[in-house]
Amino acid sequence: MDPVTIVLILFILALVLFATEWLPVDVTALGLLSALLVTGLLKPASAFAGFGSDTVLTLAGLFILTRVLLRAGVIEWIGAALARRAGNATGLLRAMLGTVAGVSAFTSNTATTAVFLPVVAGVSRRAGLPVSRALMPLAFASILGGTVTLIGTSTNLVVSGALPATGLKPLGFFELAWVGLPTALVGLLYLFFVAPRLLPAREAQLEDSLRAYLADLTVSELSPLAGQTLRETGLGRDHGLTVVAVRRGAETVYAPGPDFRVQAGDTLAVEGPTERILTGKDTLGVVSKNEQRLQDERAVAAGAVRLVEAVVMPGSPLLGRTLKEARFRERYGVSVLALHRRQKTVQRMAEMRVRVGDVLLVQGDAGRIESLGDHLVVMGDLTERQSDLRRAPAALLLFVGAVVLGGLGVLPLAVAVVIAVALSLALRLISPEEAYGAVEWPVIVLVACMLAFGTAFESTGAARVLTGQLSGLLEPLEPVGLLAALFAVTVALTQPMSNQAAALVMLPLAIGTAKTLGYDPRPFVIGITLAASNSFITPLEPSCMLVYGPGRYTFIDFVKVGSGLTLVTFLVSMLIIPRVWPF
Repeated sequence: MDPVTIVLILFILALVLFATEWLPVDVTALGLLSALLVTGLLKPASAFAGFGSDTVLTLAGLFILTRVLLRAGVIEWIGAALARRAGNATGLLRAMLGTVAGVSAFTSNTATTAVFLPVVAGVSRRAGLPVSRALMPLAFASILGGTVTLIGTSTNLVVSGALPATGLKPLGFFELAWVGLPTALVGLLYLFFVAPRLLPAREAQLEDSLRAYLADLTVSELSPLAGQTLRETGLGRDHGLTVVAVRRGAETVYAPGPDFRVQAGDTLAVEGPTERILTGKDTLGVVSKNEQRLQDERAVAAGAVRLVEAVVMPGSPLLGRTLKEARFRERYGVSVLALHRRQKTVQRMAEMRVRVGDVLLVQGDAGRIESLGDHLVVMGDLTERQSDLRRAPAALLLFVGAVVLGGLGVLPLAVAVVIAVALSLALRLISPEEAYGAVEWPVIVLVACMLAFGTAFESTGAARVLTGQLSGLLEPLEPVGLLAALFAVTVALTQPMSNQAAALVMLPLAIGTAKTLGYDPRPFVIGITLAASNSFITPLEPSCMLVYGPGRYTFIDFVKVGSGLTLVTFLVSMLIIPRVWPF
């Protein structure tokens, strides 16, 4: 069979599989690569070259650096700092969305949405708004921010990495900002003033699936909580924590009222989900005394500390005793940060007598965790949910350093990112196991395989044949009409399939058609890059999936709000792209 025919058949088959996801996208990409090898259309050296490309290395490195920022609590700290600001709550919510877009310009959209989700939910409650009117704008703001820089989303990097094979220069670090920044600003205005009118008013379900723990946290001298009433602290409203008791010296106040004033040295018995307790411990200036004593007694190497959930089994020597009476810390060498019990209670954790079925949130040396014994069964590892603000300056310095050196061209971006990853590992800001786990391998496989397909698409002449046919159909549209058509088709493709796949499918068609008609391909490349990230109409984008359940949205909610935002980004792009990148 003619090589061009084979490539076109494979192209159509891949398009169908990407859109329907009968197979995972990385499996489809590997199957496509295998077909190219079996048919002899690509030699092994060319087929596997994508796995060692700058694009793949940069993507993998950025996944790891984003995890380093999350582990250090940098993004979480930004959200908590904003949440503590006084002033108009509606304005604060809008400032939060703007901050999300700004952070997302340099980190993963999905990670940014995940970290800010509980914070934005708290701010929306403070503003008296249904959470359903804040969570979808949160996801959309993170997507808008991703169009501002080269590293804002993996799609931008994928397109940039594919351009040299077509004879075009890679995207500059801030090249997309000419259109991405205005699009993000106009999009945010839409989210501020239009989206809330279109969104339903539904109560959120953020906590439904989260286990509520009881923890004793002591207020430090430098804590912002000291001197404030419980109402002023916003522990319940903004941080999702309920204060069930306060111990001050020898006195314990149960179920304190909202006007109870917190003092340094008070021990708060708080109830809330794991993430809220861990975040509060790191950002509100409160400490777990058990954890503090353990760290004072033993200098635990970074990366060797684990956080797990352990359930108390029948026959445990802990039963009927408080953790202090059972000498838990001395017996096991680990610290209990919190305790979960199905029955509601207003006791402090230190006063609770352990029962069968209690779940303990345990932190300590990995070796000690593994030797807890048969009477404490580890049921879940939550280590990656911890953050340590002491590592934040180093993590932020490495990330910003890589971005600045790569953005200014002092070093190739891939080199700057790899060096930052190596230093993160050397400084133990992240363990090697967690670093490998942070990489989104399906995206890596997809990109590497599709780069190889792009090579086959060009070398066999399939690109010339297909674009020659398309150019005859699209020539009457003139360049602006062609740009609009390619933008619209890419938006349609990126709803059911991954953003990266949509971009890589459309890129050779757009470039080939532009060259055939005598136009500069650059504006069409920019249009496709923006359109591929324009996943607003359906909830299938990962950031949207994160808020879909908690916001109790329906598919139609995304169609109603996302269609308007898609139209806004389309119009702004059509106005700016031809002026910055002439045809």
